[in-house]
Amino acid sequence: MGDTSAVVVGELEQLTDAICYHGEGPVWSPSWGGLRWVDMLAGDVLSLRPDGTVDRVHVGKVAAFLRPRTNGGWVVATERGLARADEADGIPTPWFDLWDDPSIRMNEGGVDSEGRLWAGTMGYDKTAGRATLYRVDAAGDVTVVQPDVTISNGIDLSPDHRHAYYDDTPTGRTDVFDVVEGELVNRRPFVGHATGGPDGLTVDAAGNVWVALNGASRVRCYSPQGGVLAEVVLPVRLVTACTFGGEDLRDLYVTTSREDLEQPEPQAGALFRVRVSVPGQPVRAFAG
Repeated sequence: MGDTSAVVVGELEQLTDAICYHGEGPVWSPSWGGLRWVDMLAGDVLSLRPDGTVDRVHVGKVAAFLRPRTNGGWVVATERGLARADEADGIPTPWFDLWDDPSIRMNEGGVDSEGRLWAGTMGYDKTAGRATLYRVDAAGDVTVVQPDVTISNGIDLSPDHRHAYYDDTPTGRTDVFDVVEGELVNRRPFVGHATGGPDGLTVDAAGNVWVALNGASRVRCYSPQGGVLAEVVLPVRLVTACTFGGEDLRDLYVTTSREDLEQPEPQAGALFRVRVSVPGQPVRAFAG
C-alpha cells in the first residue's frame, strides 16, 4: 500500500443513527459551532450539537453543499441556485438561480483561495457531459470553470493554493489542476481508483488528499505524489464525503448514504468520525 508511517488513523466511531437518506457535504466551521452537513435529496441541512443531538433546517428540494460566509452567515446550494443567511444560525433565503433547466441539479462545491464559490452540478439522469463546474464571486457574477462534466463532485486546494484536486465521479479518477492567478489550468489525472466512485474529497495540512470512494466502503488518503498513505474502512458501501474538524482539526468526519440501496444496511446514512494524526486545513469562507 505504500508508506503508512506519515498518517495514523484511529478507531472509527459512529456519531449518529442512520438519519440521512443521502448524507453529503460535511463542513466544520467555528463560526457556526462545529459540524454541518446535508441530507441532500431531502433538502435539509443538519447540525451536530455538542451533546450529540442533530438539528435539521429545510432549505428546499435539494441541499447540495454549504459554506460559512466571511460576515459570519452561511451560503447553501439549493436545487438550481444559492441561498444565504446573514447569521450563523439564520434561515437562508434565496439569492439567485444559476440556470433554469429542471433536469440538472447542484451537487458538490467548495471555496477557492480568493473566497469565490465553486458550484458543481449533475443531471438527474447522470447523462455524460451535461454538467458544469461554475465559479461564483462575491457579487454573484458566474463563470464556467469546467464544461462537459458528468457528476461534478469534491474539489479542494492544496495548502499552498497552487493545486486544486477534483472529482468528476464517472471518470473513476481524481484529477489535479494548477492554480495560476486564481484560474484552474492544466487539468491532468492525479490518481485512478480501481474500486468505488470518487465522491467528496478534502486536503489536509500536509497536502495529502482524502477521497471518499462511493461504493467501496472507504476513504483513502493519498500523498501529494499519489501514493496511498492510509485507509478508513466503513461498515457501509455508499461513503460520500469527508472533512476535518474538531478544535485541532484532526477529527475526520465521514458522511454516508442509502440512496437506491436494494438491500438496506443498518448504518447507511449515519455520520462517522475517526481521529487521524495529520490535521486538516481550516475551512475557507465565501466572500459573498
